[in-house]
Amino acid sequence: MNSPRHNWTKDEVLAIYNKPIMELLYDAASVHRRHNDPNEIQVSTLLSIKTGGCSEDCGYCPQAARYHTDIEENDLMSIQQVKAQALRAKATGSSRVCMGAAWRNVKDGPEFDQVLEMVRTINKLDMEVCCTLGMVTENQAQRLAEAGLYAYNHNLDTSEDYYEDVISTRAFDDRLNTINHVRKTNVTVCSGGIIGMGESLEDRAGMLVALTTLNPQPESVPINALVAVEGTPMEDEEPISIWEMVRMVATTRIVMPQTQVRLSAGRTQMSQEGQALCFFAGANSIFAGDKLLTTPNPDINEDKELFALLGMNTQEPFSKKEQPKTTEAIDSRFMDLGEKPKWTRPGHTIERNEKAKQKAKAVRKPTT
Repeated sequence: MNSPRHNWTKDEVLAIYNKPIMELLYDAASVHRRHNDPNEIQVSTLLSIKTGGCSEDCGYCPQAARYHTDIEENDLMSIQQVKAQALRAKATGSSRVCMGAAWRNVKDGPEFDQVLEMVRTINKLDMEVCCTLGMVTENQAQRLAEAGLYAYNHNLDTSEDYYEDVISTRAFDDRLNTINHVRKTNVTVCSGGIIGMGESLEDRAGMLVALTTLNPQPESVPINALVAVEGTPMEDEEPISIWEMVRMVATTRIVMPQTQVRLSAGRTQMSQEGQALCFFAGANSIFAGDKLLTTPNPDINEDKELFALLGMNTQEPFSKKEQPKTTEAIDSRFMDLGEKPKWTRPGHTIERNEKAKQKAKAVRKPTT
C-alpha cells in the first residue's frame, strides 16, 4: 500500500481488527515502518483554556453543565497564562500545544479574538498550535488559519450509527461539516474517537470507515479509551482491556498508513509494556502533561523514561508540514462577521443521559 485508500468497507476493517493478535501486530508494524519512523514519536500538550459549563450532553464528558461531577469550572485563560504554559510544555519536549475550550461552537466576539491571539502567541514560539473549540464556520476556520493555527481537532467520537446513543445535542453531520470548513484552509485536521463507551466492534469499524473516507484523511487520529467519570452517563462503563486498545491502534495504522495515530486518554491505566505494544502497532503520538483537559495523564518524566527505555526520539515541530505564517489581527483579510449559524439540535432523548441529568438536579437541589 503506497497511498491511503478511501474506500474501506466495514467488513474489511472488521476482518483486520479480528485477525490473530500476532498477525495483526506484524501487519500493522510493517505498514508503520513503510510510512513512518518507528523510533520517532510526536509529543503534544493538551491545555484546557476554558473548563466546564458546556451546553452539550455528550455522555462521556464531565464538562457538560447538565451533569454533576467534580470538575472545577474556569473562565477563559489569559494570553499570558497560555504563553507560560506553552513555554513550560516546550521546555519538557512537546512540539505542539493543543488548546481546548468547553464550547459547543465558536462564537464571534471578544473571547474568540482572545483565542486567536493565543494562537499567534504560541506559533511565534515556534510550536505547532492545535485548537479544539467545537463547531466552526468557514470564516472562523479562515481566521484561525491566518493566526497561525497548525491543526484543528474535531473528533467524530464514534460511528454514525452509535452517535445518537452518545449525544443528542448535535448531529454527526455537524462534525463532518466542521471538518469540511477546516479543509478549506491550510490547517491540518485532527479527528478520532473514543472506545469503551458501550459501542460494538462494528461501531469501532464504522468510525474508522468514516475517517478513512475523508479525503484527505486526517493528519492526526487520536484513539481514546473512555475514562469513566462519576456523575456522567457512562460512569459505570467497564474499562477496556489493553488488547482492545492495541487492536484499535493497529487497525487504525493499517487503514490510515500516513496518519499520526495518537495514544490519548486512558494511558494511566496502561503499563509500560502495554504502551510499548501500542507504539509497535503504529501509535506515534501522545499527549504529555499531568492532565488531559480534565482526566489524569502520566507524568512527563515517566514518558521520558519510557522513551529512553524504548530508544524513541521526540519529533521536532513542523516535521510534517511547514510552519504557518502568522497574520496580525490588524492585517487580517477575514473579519468578525457576527455569525450565528444554525447548528443541528436533533432533540431525541438518550435515557442514560437523561438519568444523569436528573441525578445532577437532585444533588444540586437546595435543602430546606
